[in-house]
Amino acid sequence: MLIAELLDSLHVELRYDGARVEEGAAERMAEHLQVVLEALASGTARLLSAVPLLREPERRRVLEEWNDTAAGYPPACVHELFSAQAARTPDAAAVEFCGRELTYAQLERTTNQLACHLRGLGVGPEVRVGVCAERSLEMVVGVLGVLKAGGAYAPLDPAYPAERLRSLLRDAGAPVLLTQARLAGRVEGYRGAVVCLDADAGAIALEPDGPVDGGAGPRSAAYVIYTSGSTGTPKGVVVEHGSLANYLQFFTREVLRGDGFALPLVSRLGFDAHVRQLFPPLLRGDAVWVLPDEAASDPAALLELLASKPRVSFGGVPSLWSAVLERVEAGEGPAPEGLAAVLLGGEALPAELVRRTRARFPGVAVWNHYGPTEATVNTTAGRVEGAERVTLGRPVSNARLYVLDAWGAPLPVGVAGELYVGGAGVARGYLGRPELTAERFVPDPFGRGAGARLYRTGDRVRWLDTGDLEYLGRVDAQVKVRGFRIEPGEVEAALREQPGVREAAVLLREDSPGQRRLVAYVAPEAGVEVSWAGLRAGLSERLPDYMVPDACMVLERLPLNANGKVDRRALPEPEGGPGRADYVPPRTAMEEVLCAIWGEVLGIERVSAEDDFFELGGHSLLAMQAVTRVRQTTGVDLSLRTFFEVRILAGVARAVEDQLLLAIDLPDAERHLDELENESEAGRGQLAQEPADAPLSPNPVGR
Repeated sequence: MLIAELLDSLHVELRYDGARVEEGAAERMAEHLQVVLEALASGTARLLSAVPLLREPERRRVLEEWNDTAAGYPPACVHELFSAQAARTPDAAAVEFCGRELTYAQLERTTNQLACHLRGLGVGPEVRVGVCAERSLEMVVGVLGVLKAGGAYAPLDPAYPAERLRSLLRDAGAPVLLTQARLAGRVEGYRGAVVCLDADAGAIALEPDGPVDGGAGPRSAAYVIYTSGSTGTPKGVVVEHGSLANYLQFFTREVLRGDGFALPLVSRLGFDAHVRQLFPPLLRGDAVWVLPDEAASDPAALLELLASKPRVSFGGVPSLWSAVLERVEAGEGPAPEGLAAVLLGGEALPAELVRRTRARFPGVAVWNHYGPTEATVNTTAGRVEGAERVTLGRPVSNARLYVLDAWGAPLPVGVAGELYVGGAGVARGYLGRPELTAERFVPDPFGRGAGARLYRTGDRVRWLDTGDLEYLGRVDAQVKVRGFRIEPGEVEAALREQPGVREAAVLLREDSPGQRRLVAYVAPEAGVEVSWAGLRAGLSERLPDYMVPDACMVLERLPLNANGKVDRRALPEPEGGPGRADYVPPRTAMEEVLCAIWGEVLGIERVSAEDDFFELGGHSLLAMQAVTRVRQTTGVDLSLRTFFEVRILAGVARAVEDQLLLAIDLPDAERHLDELENESEAGRGQLAQEPADAPLSPNPVGR
C-alpha cells in the first residue's frame, strides 16, 4: 500500500497479488479503508474500535437482507403435531425396528398411556425426565410419552459410564427415569422413580389411552441435552417447544422434499442429531426407522440396510458416510440405488467427499448442516451444489446470523469474526448455570423484540459474496472429534482428579494427515509414578469413550509461557505410541498380518499379539478401517461387533481364522493359511510397499 499527501488530499494506492487475492476482495478492502479514513478525517470517531467498516448498503445486506428468514410455523408442541399426523394416517407405520413396527394409531395410544402413567408420578411442565434406552421401539415411546405428559426429556446415552449417568441425573434434577430392564443396574443408587419401558409395559397398558393434557406450551422446556463443559462439568442445554417446532418445520419443509422415503436413526440419543432423525418422519406420515446399535455404527450392515429400501436418505456425520461410500466404491456391498439425499453434519464436510458422492450418485442431493446444541440442532443448512468450496450454507427459518468483531460490531464480507446466532432457535440457556448463561447468551442489539438474545458460538466464520458462511475455526479451545463436541477442560479436570496427578493438559493433535486425536499430558506428584493404563481406566469410569484421550505423555512438568500458563505449543508430539510393556510377538501368520494392519491404522511401530485395539488409541472409525483392511488382505468380512467384543489382537486373529475355515473347504483354508505363513514377512511388507502418503480410506477420519 502506497500513501502520499498531495496538497490538501491523501492519495492511497493499494496493490495486491492477483494469484492470492480475488479482485472483489481487494475492492472491498479498498472500500473499507476509505470508510475508516473518512471517519478519522471527520473527527467523529474517538476510539479506533468505534470506527465503522461498513457503509449503509453493506450493513443493511449483512444485518437485514441475508437474515430475511421469516417463515410461519404453528405455535404448537411437537407431540401435538405428531397427534395431528396420527389422526390423518392412523394405519401407516410410525416406527420400525428389527422387523417390528407400530402404526401411528398404536404409537398414539401407547404414548398416551405412558403419559398418563407419568402424570401420576408428578411429571408436568418443566419437570425433567431421564430417558436412558438403547435404540428400540421403547425409546421412541419413552420420548413421546414424556412430551405428552408435559415434561422435558433428558436423553442419556446408555454407553456412558455409570458414574456419568448418575451425575447427569442429579444435575437434571429428574424425579423419574425411563429405561429398560437390562439397563436399570447402570443407575444403581438413583433415588427417583424408575420406569422400565419393557418390563413395566403391562402395568402401563392398563392406563387410559385417550389424549392427555400435559399443560406444556411453546415456552415450556421440551428437552435438556448435555454437552461437554470447559470447567470440568457437563452443562445441560434447555430447548423449548417453540424452538423445536420451528426447526422441525424448516427441516421437513425445506430439506426432506418428496414423500415416502426412509430416514434411518443412526445418531445416539445423547446427541442432538437424533432430533432431525427421530421427529421429522413423525410429522410427515413416514416411519421412524430405528437401527440397532451394531448396525448404526457398522458401515457394512448400514449399507445393506440402506440398499434394502426402495427410497431412502442417509443422515449422519461425514466420516460415517465416507466409510459406507468406500464399500460402494469397492463393490463390496449392494449400492442403495434408491438413495434420495445425503444429509451431513456434526463435523467438517470435505470437498473430496462431496466429489466422491456425486461421482457415484449423480442425482442425489447433498446437504451440509451446521449448528451448536444451544441453537436447536442446526443454525444453517445448505444444499451443496459444487465441490470447489463447501460452506455452512445460510440460516434456517427464523434464524438470524451475525459475524461480529471483538467489540460487537458487524463485519463486512470476507472479514473473519465470531458467529452470533439469534432468532427462534436460540435455546433458553444452561440448566442451573445462570452465570454461564449470561456469558454465552447476550442481549441482541439488532433484534426486533424486547428480550431478544444472541448466542455466542465461539466459531470463527466469514461471509462470502453469496450470503453463505465459511467456517474458519474456533476462538476458544473447544474441539470436535468424530462429530463429538469436546471441551478439553472437562477432560483435564477429570485427569487432575486421578491419584498422583499434579498437572494435566489435553490437546487435539493431527501429527499425521487426517489422523486427529486427543492427547493427554500429565505431570505427577513428586515421587509418584503414574501409568497411562491406570489413568485411562480411571477416565473410562467418568467420561464417555469419545472423550478419553488416545495417547498420554508423562512429563516431569508441563511447559509454561511468560504468563505462567501452560504453553500448549511447546507440548511435544507423543513418542511412538501406547503399547504393552510386556511385548508378545505375533505367533501365527494371521497375528503377523493383523499386527501390520493395526500398526498402520493406529500409527504405531510395534503391536503386541496381546494388545487391546482400543487401549492403543483405537475408536469406532479406526476400527472400521481395520475391518476394511482385514477384508482386503484376508477376504474375511469380520463384523464390527466382533471386533468390539474381542478387542485383543490374538482373539481377533482367531476369529478371522475361524471364519476363513467356515467360508471355504478345509484343504483350501489350510493352504491359504500356509501361504500366509510362508509370506509372514510380506504380511508387513505388503503394507509397507504402499506409498507413505496413501490414506487408510478415501476420506481419512477427522478431516
